[in-house]
Amino acid sequence: MPSPAPLELTADAQSKLADWSKAHGTPQQVVKRCRLVLLMAAGVPAARAAKTVGTNRHTAELWRDRFREGGPDTLWEIAPGRGRKPRAGLAARIVEKTLQSKPRGQTHWSSRQMARNLGVHHSTVARVWQDHELKPHRHKTFKLSRDANYAAKLIDVVGVYLSPPEHAVVLCVDEKSQIQALDRTQPGLPLKRGRASTWTHDYVRNGTTTLFAALEVAKGKVTGQCYAKHRHQEFLRFLRHLDAEYDGGEELHLILDNYGTHKHEKVRRWLERHPRFQLHFIPTSSSWLNLVERWFAELTNKAVRRGSFANVPDLIEAIFEFIEASNEEGKPFVWKATAAELLAKYEKCRKRLEQISPGCTAPRRRRKATA
Repeated sequence: MPSPAPLELTADAQSKLADWSKAHGTPQQVVKRCRLVLLMAAGVPAARAAKTVGTNRHTAELWRDRFREGGPDTLWEIAPGRGRKPRAGLAARIVEKTLQSKPRGQTHWSSRQMARNLGVHHSTVARVWQDHELKPHRHKTFKLSRDANYAAKLIDVVGVYLSPPEHAVVLCVDEKSQIQALDRTQPGLPLKRGRASTWTHDYVRNGTTTLFAALEVAKGKVTGQCYAKHRHQEFLRFLRHLDAEYDGGEELHLILDNYGTHKHEKVRRWLERHPRFQLHFIPTSSSWLNLVERWFAELTNKAVRRGSFANVPDLIEAIFEFIEASNEEGKPFVWKATAAELLAKYEKCRKRLEQISPGCTAPRRRRKATA
């Protein structure tokens, strides 16, 4: 029989096949087809190309002819497997049951419970959940603010983040109260190859401290002071500390939450005498708007949670050591979300909650004090 005409590849097709054959996400059968076509386009006979790739001559000739007729996209034709075919509507039943029901006496389905209920293998349930991005075993916490002035406060705070005032310093201020000095009842084993570090399940409480911290948004610098309590007296002491720390005379814009200590009468009178301090209050139940909360999470995870402290001074020493190391790094948290994006998400969540429970997102009214 006459030998077939050699394959002719354009530069674009050759580059595309080469990229597909090297990509990690390309199925192996498609990789083999790309290699076969590239080899035969280079003048290698079909039998030798098939031997190089690890298949037979008939397969090589088949994909050579298909490529000649349909081009590179034909190499992605994947035939259905020869195994057991899926039951009609099974995936839809699994998804509906996962979303619309619960097992008796429990809060969520497991893959094995669902499999027993429907008479299938648990790997089938797990695969359907993976395909539909369902994770019944996981949950997240949230809280939608019911602040009547939510939009105005949000726009104010985000505006300070994205367009900070000129010749001013923006500080995110908050207190992390009741930091416990916990000590383990026995020494733990250190980390080693093949074994995590250990500690005892029980502990001894050796007192608490409260950290007042101010995160400078532009530089990532943290100023902190530890006090035994977190009343307005301590907050005033911290404000005086900030006044002395930033003695250049520039305005200080403070991002704060709505804790009563921050709005105490004595605090307001002090602020009136120090007009360089400008306060911006975040909406209620929106602590995520205060960037110092993100720094508090770093402090907890890297210095406090896994520490062992015999007394409060040891705890305070560890806190200030972390502050010093954090300031040396000097890496600020960068705020990118705009007020419009956040308000759109808020409105979407509010409408969804209203569908579930009408009136649940209405602003709360303060109760009048009774005699």
